[in-house]
Amino acid sequence: MPRLPFSRLVVGTLRRLLYLWVRSETIGKSALTLDLDRSKPVFYVLQSPSLSDLMVVEQECRKNALPRPLAQVSMEGHQEPEACFFLDAPSRWLGRRSKPVIAPTLTRLVTLVSQNALAEAQIVPVSVYWGQSPSRETSPWKLLFADSWAVTGRLRKLLTILFLGRKTRVQFSAPIQLRELVSQGKGAERTQRMAHRILRVHFRNQKAAVIGPDISHRRNLVKGLVHAPLVREAIAAEAERDGISLEKAEARALRYGNEIASDYAYTAIRFLELVLTWFWNKIYDGVQVNNVDGVKHIAHGHEIIYVPCHRSHIDYLLLSYLLFRNGLSTPHIAAGINLNMPVIGGLLRRGGAFFMRRTFKGNPLYTAVFNEYLHTLFSRGFPVEYFVEGGRSRTGRTLQPKTGMLAITLRSFLRSSRLPIAFVPVYIGYERVLEGRTYLGELRGAAKKKESIGDLFRVLGALRQRFGQVSVNFGEPIRLAEFLDRRQPDWRQNSGGPDYRPEWLNGVTNQLGTEVARHINEAAAINPVNLVAMVMLSTSKLAIDRPGLASILEAYQTLLRQVPYSPHTTVPQGNGEALIQHVLDMALIDSQRDALGEIIYLNEQHAVLMTYYRNNVLHIFALPALLASFFQNSGRISREQILRYTRAQYPYLQAELFIRFEAEELEAAVDRWLDAFVDMQLLRREDDVFIRPAPSSGQFVLLTLLSRSIVQTLQRFYMTIALILDHPQQSLTAEELESLCSVMAQRLSILHGLNAPEFFDKTLFRHFIATLLEQGVLRTDAEGKLSHHPKLGELVESVAKRVLPAEVRLSIRQVTLDRQRSPQPDSVEP
Repeated sequence: MPRLPFSRLVVGTLRRLLYLWVRSETIGKSALTLDLDRSKPVFYVLQSPSLSDLMVVEQECRKNALPRPLAQVSMEGHQEPEACFFLDAPSRWLGRRSKPVIAPTLTRLVTLVSQNALAEAQIVPVSVYWGQSPSRETSPWKLLFADSWAVTGRLRKLLTILFLGRKTRVQFSAPIQLRELVSQGKGAERTQRMAHRILRVHFRNQKAAVIGPDISHRRNLVKGLVHAPLVREAIAAEAERDGISLEKAEARALRYGNEIASDYAYTAIRFLELVLTWFWNKIYDGVQVNNVDGVKHIAHGHEIIYVPCHRSHIDYLLLSYLLFRNGLSTPHIAAGINLNMPVIGGLLRRGGAFFMRRTFKGNPLYTAVFNEYLHTLFSRGFPVEYFVEGGRSRTGRTLQPKTGMLAITLRSFLRSSRLPIAFVPVYIGYERVLEGRTYLGELRGAAKKKESIGDLFRVLGALRQRFGQVSVNFGEPIRLAEFLDRRQPDWRQNSGGPDYRPEWLNGVTNQLGTEVARHINEAAAINPVNLVAMVMLSTSKLAIDRPGLASILEAYQTLLRQVPYSPHTTVPQGNGEALIQHVLDMALIDSQRDALGEIIYLNEQHAVLMTYYRNNVLHIFALPALLASFFQNSGRISREQILRYTRAQYPYLQAELFIRFEAEELEAAVDRWLDAFVDMQLLRREDDVFIRPAPSSGQFVLLTLLSRSIVQTLQRFYMTIALILDHPQQSLTAEELESLCSVMAQRLSILHGLNAPEFFDKTLFRHFIATLLEQGVLRTDAEGKLSHHPKLGELVESVAKRVLPAEVRLSIRQVTLDRQRSPQPDSVEP
């Protein structure tokens, strides 16, 4: 599109007039860091012809000291009137597009490079987005004119500038080197088509990453589900089983599809941005986002599945909001059917939520429709989000994965792996969860309440509290193909139809669930509340003087920085005194003064609630706490003994807390922590022996507090083994043992005043027993009765003497003896 000097003068004048109203900014990969060789010609390519877009790019290039798109380019005897061109043909006033052609500028550049008349030319793709700004939107009316996949005519463009001109973003992408394309030797004409195709794919992927893939109308999508082969088979089976006509069975499938499918609307996403911006600013002091650049990198060319931890109902709203604000497409979110409430359900559906029943059991038609819907989302490249934990964690721990959605994802990938899948783990760390009061009741034993609209008003009523900050950390992505290569190397050789279920599917799905949970925990955001809870709950009377607490908090911070749990884990800034004051301001701890100074303490209510926040990060402290526990009953231990005791207990801690280190990495991790203990004078080393400090020293106090953070977990392990040994071989099933453990743990917690409701959580005992079976410590016979190795008691007692105080072991044995003396209640039966 050549322009005379007078034309450029006119364009320059129009740009100045345009910027009397328009405000723009550069997003994504900063234009200042582009890999440009300024000695070689630079050309900018925009997707659609638009004078306003071009002027915005001109302005951003001026701001960032980049070569200007409207400047003339001199190239080894050849001149181009402008350093820019458009990929698509121009559209008409109402949006109809002309026949596609290859841009003349691109044709000339490829020809010159092919003929060696030009050494190199760099093509920089540029995208301009109107109405997507991190700053706050003020009018829902403007949402009607935000960017979408619809062809934009000049009239709509004019309205877009008027309504959204002050909310404009420009994204520069890495340059394409034409010499690399020409060097493939395909000839000038084929190279032109290849360059055009590369740019077209780039713009499509770029736009999909920012505003989401192009989506068909919901009604057409649901109708398409009913015509899928697997759903047709399920319809026929449903009609035969229930004795109804095919038409009625098909209508039932359509009803299921409408019940499930989201009604994704970009205008609803923009509306939710307005509401949520107000919401976050109202209740939170800020939202910290870490490692989002890795997501932007992998979003191109991958089907993204976000797998966050689940701590609050607002998790999915927060994640969608942050993705949108960071220029990424908001995902379609799997939500429980219990959230499909009047008003709220419709808004969530339009914001991308699709609803699923809690169980698919006994309904193969519903299962087929849901599986096909999810496969459609995956195959079309829609980002998806689901929670592998199933429900919200009431204890603050990462829950055992529910593998149903993972299994559906795996089967869909095996059915059609055209688009690679990447799981993006997300850790969401709250300094105070909105549902804290509800969780407090449930932690004390109250029944879980059903969600209702009233919950919304109760949350709004709690806005008078201070909720602190939220941290959202994106973890290391899990590429599904690479994961399968490690776990099932021959997976590509397997072939089957749409309903293909390989024998290894269940095992690999369970391994994937564990991998996802570990990656979520790797991205943990440690906040001041977590650290204060970790220390306070380890004190003997839930109280400590303020200077002592500040000193211990700073020691914990030093340890966490010296031995980072993972590159994706974050540690709070500020000294110990600042952390204490922050938690005091949130009214999660209390203080009182006496003649000797200030005491920080936990009342009964806060003591129970703070177990939730301690459990958020317990997995990070578990290994150093275990090492510290070895020195509570021993003054000197050799490195070889430390490794032996650690290896004996680590599989059970890892299985319960999803600790990241594999067995082959454990020795190096132990050495790093021991070196850190020595550096901080918590231990002393003589040759290959580690020696604890004097029991009267501050270092030993710190070592003791650290060990206490894991002592209740070790108590549960010891109590379970004690109950196993208390019964004859092959006299208990796993279910009976689980119930017995829960009853005994409740009794122990009452007798010894333990403020840890998860101490008697049945699911923790269930998983520990399952791990004992996996490790071969326990075995089952044909009737499911448990047996164990004859030397189990001797082995366990020798380890317990190292890690548990004598009074703890004695109290557990005493409770066991009391149980033997008293009649056995029927309630022990599962």
